[in-house]
Amino acid sequence: MPTTDTTVTLRIPTPLRSAADGQSTVEVEADTVDTALRALVDRYPDLADNLYDEDDELRQFVNIYVGDDDVRFGEGVETPLEAGDEVSIVPSIAGG
Repeated sequence: MPTTDTTVTLRIPTPLRSAADGQSTVEVEADTVDTALRALVDRYPDLADNLYDEDDELRQFVNIYVGDDDVRFGEGVETPLEAGDEVSIVPSIAGG
């Protein structure tokens, strides 16, 4: 299996930074959104409960963007990534 040299940047939102050693961005090697998020959780296991539910699925309130595109309206976590892509994790905010 070939190795990837697709380095992408994950943008960590302020509420999750404490689980990622205070990092606002993290670079990982990944060719899909799923492999990027899994690499992030491998590096910072405390993020797992924030991103994934008990069925190991991305939580409903976690929105993922590649650039300006919400992956929910495309291929979801199988969205392919290219070197230099920025993946933003955006938790939904409930208000009232």
